[in-house]
Amino acid sequence: MKTRDRITQGALELFNEHGEPNITTNHIAAHLEISPGNLYYHFRNKEQIIDSIFDAYANDLKYSFSPKANYSSEELLTYLDAIFMLMWRYRFFYANLPDILSRDEHLQEKYLQAQEVSHQNIVTLLESFRHTGLLSLGDKEMQGLANTLKLVISCWVAYQTVQAPKARITKSVVYQGVLQVLSIMKPLTTGLGKQRVIELESHYSDQVQQDLV
Repeated sequence: MKTRDRITQGALELFNEHGEPNITTNHIAAHLEISPGNLYYHFRNKEQIIDSIFDAYANDLKYSFSPKANYSSEELLTYLDAIFMLMWRYRFFYANLPDILSRDEHLQEKYLQAQEVSHQNIVTLLESFRHTGLLSLGDKEMQGLANTLKLVISCWVAYQTVQAPKARITKSVVYQGVLQVLSIMKPLTTGLGKQRVIELESHYSDQVQQDLV
């Protein structure tokens, strides 16, 4: 692995484990057993490292998680798992989002672009539910639901950190976010859709319990 990629990966691990505000470039260099000068050869400061990590996140969101028109139960489960594991992989960013964006205007612009991709993905996913008879909503209600789901997904980790500032963000916290999304959708589904949601709730409840063991 190239040194630049090692720095990005190492920083991501440290940010996730200890919180981005608590990690300096010296911490990252020590973690990778390289000199600070070597790190600064590739990145001038921590903000550039965060920017590089965000580019990887945006790329994953844009090219790896585009929903399709129809899903089997297994495919839907795989898609939801992938989306929320993306949250897990980049959880430091979700946990400290306002502060990170306030320090970098260019990154905030890129974040808004990524949010538009996320919104379109959610709309496409909901339209696939409507197409397969799992959801029965008009276009206006669909847009409102998409906005609500995007808000929950974007803010779930940050909300949890506010509720318990010193608590670690674990996979069970992320899976609880999935359950929150499903609880919002459940009253809006058809009979068939409600059964699908119940199956998904059972799966993610099991995931939460397994992570707590």
